[in-house]
Amino acid sequence: MPEPIEIQLKKGVLGLCVLALLARDDSYAYEIASRLSDAIDMGEGTIYPLMRRMQTDGWVETYLVESPAGPSRKYYRLTDAGRRALEDQGREWRRFAKAVDDLITEADTPVPATTDTQEGGAAQ
Repeated sequence: MPEPIEIQLKKGVLGLCVLALLARDDSYAYEIASRLSDAIDMGEGTIYPLMRRMQTDGWVETYLVESPAGPSRKYYRLTDAGRRALEDQGREWRRFAKAVDDLITEADTPVPATTDTQEGGAAQ
């Protein structure tokens, strides 16, 4: 059974959303997952592989912060490459979203009926 379009869209923009969150402030994975869950209803399990991939790609780097209530937390912050990726992907997303919105808007606009005849009544 195919996945609903909403799930596919969320998976497609998850990396962009994480980059956008980290552009605002450094964060640890659970906090990122919580914010994504609140904003776009994404599950926590999807964030950890993505964070590892972003680190491998050089888009984020990590550092440890001592926690008064347990073990140290691994925080993520954007690198310069991550900021460039955010700019590029953000631009691509806005262009894509506009194109989709334009198509949907066109579909909502009634198209005038056309005739199969040319001026003068002669059929082609």
